This record gives sequence, C-alpha cells and structure tokens, in this order.
Amino acid sequence: MEFKDYYQTLDLKPDASDDEIKRAYRKLARKYHPDVSKESDAEARMRDINEAYDVLRDAEKRQAYDKLASGASPNGEFQPPPGWDEGFEFRHTATPGEEAQFSEFFSSLFGGRQRHSAHQNFRARGEDHHAIIEIDLEDALKGATRDISLRAVHLDDQHQPQMQTRTLSVRIPAGVREGQYIRLSGQGMPGHGGGENGDLYLEVRFKPHPRYAVDGRDLTMTLPVAPWEAALGASVNAPTPGGTVEVTIPAGSNNGRKLRLRGRGIPGNPAGDLYLILEVILPPADTDAARAAYQKMQQDLPFNPRRHLEE
Repeated sequence: MEFKDYYQTLDLKPDASDDEIKRAYRKLARKYHPDVSKESDAEARMRDINEAYDVLRDAEKRQAYDKLASGASPNGEFQPPPGWDEGFEFRHTATPGEEAQFSEFFSSLFGGRQRHSAHQNFRARGEDHHAIIEIDLEDALKGATRDISLRAVHLDDQHQPQMQTRTLSVRIPAGVREGQYIRLSGQGMPGHGGGENGDLYLEVRFKPHPRYAVDGRDLTMTLPVAPWEAALGASVNAPTPGGTVEVTIPAGSNNGRKLRLRGRGIPGNPAGDLYLILEVILPPADTDAARAAYQKMQQDLPFNPRRHLEE
C-alpha cells in the first residue's frame, strides 16, 4: 500500500506545533469543504485532510506515525513492521464499518477492527462536525430562524460512503458575530455502543451587505453630504439598522471624516457602534445655472487645493 504523507497533505513541516496543525486544518477545510468548495476534487481532498488531521492532532497517533515515517519511502510500497504499535493505545476513531471512509494506509494503522476486537462493546460519544453558514446581516441584528441544507458523507447499508443532504432548522441569535460558532447539540456523528451523538458547530459568516461593512460588532456606512453641508454644518437624516436618525454634520468637515453613533451597530453587551464616513458629493455642472454657480464660486472663493504640494 502507499505511504501517506500527512504533513504534506496539510502543507506542514514535521515539527509543526499543535496550533499550527489546527490553523492549517481550518484553512484547508474552508477551501475544500463540500458545502462551500467549487473544486472538482473537494470531497476526496476533504477526506484526506480529515484523515491527516485525525492523526496529527492526536499525540499518541502522531508519535507512532512519526516513528513509522522516519523509515518509510514516500514513493514505494509500504507495510508497517511487526510490533510497530507496541506501547501505544490509540483513541478509537471509527465505529465498525466506518473504516471505509479512510484510506487503506490509515485503516491498517489506526482503524482496523481486528486491532480493536477487545473493545467492540465499548461506549463512545460521536465525533463533532463543523460547517459554515452564511447569513444576512439583518439576521444578526434581529435574530432569525433559518432552514439550512448541509452535505456530508454517510455509510449506506453496504457500508459504502455516500453523500447525503439534510435540512436543519437553525435559530440565529440576535447579536451573533462573524466567526462565532452556533452549536447544535446532538447533530454530529452518531455515538457508538449507545453513546451520545456528537455536536454540529456552525461557523457564522455574513453575506456582503449593500450598505454596511462589518468589523466585529461595529458597522461602517458611507454617508453622502453636499459641499455646503460639509462646509457650513447641517442636520441630515441617516439610515441605521434601527431606523432613520438625525445626524449633526460639524461645520468644516472634510471628505472621509468619521462620525460615531454609539450602540447603533450589532446588538451585544456592549452593543457595537455605527460609523458614518462622510463623502462630499459635488453637484453636476450640467446646466447653465449650475455652471454659472461654479464660476461665481471660483471668482468669490480663491482656493487652491494643491497649495500644500507647492510648499
């Protein structure tokens, strides 16, 4: 059988730390997870990634794997030497029949049922699953319940891996942040021997919003203002997630000035803020009256916006 280079699969060096292994797995999972990936080989790559992570995140498995790897030829036929696993007690990863989801290399080392014959009646909790859910910003502002569809590998009656789609109703709490996880208890892999099911963790991502940019709980929005409103000051109406509010534009404001509306962002304890970025919009000179107004301004207001470049 072929030797599997798990470090190469996760694009890691053999001395990678536990944190580096976790970061590499999360990065690749976001790229190849079948729920989000457009890669043609996403399902196969995700199985390889899961397998490599299962070994390298477990201290005992990794130690045993490193011992084997030191004497393996990556491009040649590989057979583990007799007694290679003496002194190791591996966490049982797959229930009977689930080894079909793993490579021959993995099953021969860590997943073979013959190696666990003494523990066939053990009770174990199911594995947790992770997925990504994209929501509208309005769902985070007000809370919502949404139906989502997820694809995952399950074993059929012949213990062959098959892709299946399931639909779940998910309650999205008001104030959820991007990157936060929503936990669905018992929606992971089934337990073994009567053990409880694992959990499903949904990583929240926001769909692009036409008006607001998101940073944690804070929101940012561009607010157009007229030149005289910026120069002389004014009170203008501005839309916010909670409704329209009256905003004071300070006199002498420049393009790009940032105004802060406390507590007008995503709900929380404390709530986020809403930042308004002023954008000075010039009236078009598309009529005789507009051109005359600009010419009068040119005459009455001697102004050189490039003066600082001449100093």
